[in-house]
Amino acid sequence: MLFNSLEFFIFLPIVYVAYWFLNKRSLKLQNLLLLVASYVFYGWWDYRFLSLILFSTVVDYAVGLGMAKSTDRHRKRVYLWISLICNLGLLGFFKYYNFFVDSFVEAFSFFGHHIDNVWTLNIILPVGISFYTFQTLSYSLDIYKGQLKPTKDFVAFAAFVSFFPQLVAGPIERASNLLPQITGKRNFDYRQATDGLKLMLWGLFKKVAIADSLAPIVDDIFTNAADYPSSTLALGAIFFGFQIYGDFSGYSDIAIGTSKLFGIELMSNFKFPYFSRNIAEFWRRWHISLSTWFRDYLYIPLGGSKYGMQKTIRNVFIIFVVSGFWHGANWTFIAWGALHALLFIPLLVMGKNRLYVNKSLGSKALIPRLGEVGKIVLTFILVSITWIFFRAQTISDALSYILRLFGDFSFASYQHPMGYRMIDFYVLLIVFVIYEYLIHENERLPVPFKNRMVRLFVYIMLFFGLLLFYDSGMDRSFIYFQF
Repeated sequence: MLFNSLEFFIFLPIVYVAYWFLNKRSLKLQNLLLLVASYVFYGWWDYRFLSLILFSTVVDYAVGLGMAKSTDRHRKRVYLWISLICNLGLLGFFKYYNFFVDSFVEAFSFFGHHIDNVWTLNIILPVGISFYTFQTLSYSLDIYKGQLKPTKDFVAFAAFVSFFPQLVAGPIERASNLLPQITGKRNFDYRQATDGLKLMLWGLFKKVAIADSLAPIVDDIFTNAADYPSSTLALGAIFFGFQIYGDFSGYSDIAIGTSKLFGIELMSNFKFPYFSRNIAEFWRRWHISLSTWFRDYLYIPLGGSKYGMQKTIRNVFIIFVVSGFWHGANWTFIAWGALHALLFIPLLVMGKNRLYVNKSLGSKALIPRLGEVGKIVLTFILVSITWIFFRAQTISDALSYILRLFGDFSFASYQHPMGYRMIDFYVLLIVFVIYEYLIHENERLPVPFKNRMVRLFVYIMLFFGLLLFYDSGMDRSFIYFQF
């Protein structure tokens, strides 16, 4: 079920009313409703894959209880390995099996050997499998490290694993944050609910007016890259950067806003990443739930930065490459992660990777300082170049795109594939960037203005944007559903 679908706008009010009706009666029934609603939400795509969520839920619930009862460190480690094998095994089979088989065959072909009758599988990638397997896996890892006590309430745990607002595209929640909110009593808060509705509206605007409106342009440019001059290829890379940001951060805003309606606070996932002044700051602002997951469960266990610069560089390179591979079974994603590692490592070596940790952008100034603008533009350009690998179908396509981008310094005005005026899209993005700067101090408050008339004007413009750019004839699914 899509957030931007008619089915969801019928589904949500029904669940919302029933949820708060049960609030004063039974927490267990309220959580059971959440669980059933989440399974209906996910099963709307393909009910068969509900068995995978249930399998992960049962395994990690049992593993958590088993580790809590074990006093022997070795036995705890056995339980942890059961969780790792089951969760990563599911993820590896459905997402990476064909990739490894095809790569194996290509490697042998490179050395002159030919393999016949290779067994590959024609399987559908379950929506959100990368997200919920990481979420359940973090529960077992936290218990193993002694940072969390397991719950005996299976319904509450199952609701944590399958919580429908963030089930298929995050944020990837930690049990230490989300599970106590599910096991504890929630109280209706009018301010929290209205803040949630504002976030949902802002997220829908980013999805519909930004991401979906740019999608046909991006598809056309990347599909026909060989026919366009460098100016158009640059436009395609820039537009894809805005498309994926509007798509993914829009989903996160809707997820966080929907959760607020149910009295639950999710972690922030995006903090205006395109205002970053270097790559390190970009990764503290982009897909925060994933980057912190890899930091806590891969980078630190590998040794982090404790054992000298050489091993620190190795660890950084590993988490970026693995992060890229997490996004998809394609060498393009691995290249994308490796490029970000190569951009990050020089900052690490020079000790500038934490330069902007406690330095806000422009404070409350109307415009940022000129030096900051230059750093933001440079970072955006570097990120946009890496997005080419993320969007391309193959490494060869990405390299051809980049070679043409920098090798053919020509300009030609671009015509929209559907005949729309391009000036409208340029103005839209300029206004969008300016507005994001005005609200950049708080990603959870998209309409922070105290003046009632200003707020009313913003709401009207957001609704107008949704109506203007909504196209019922196009694919409205979210990009990150494929990951």
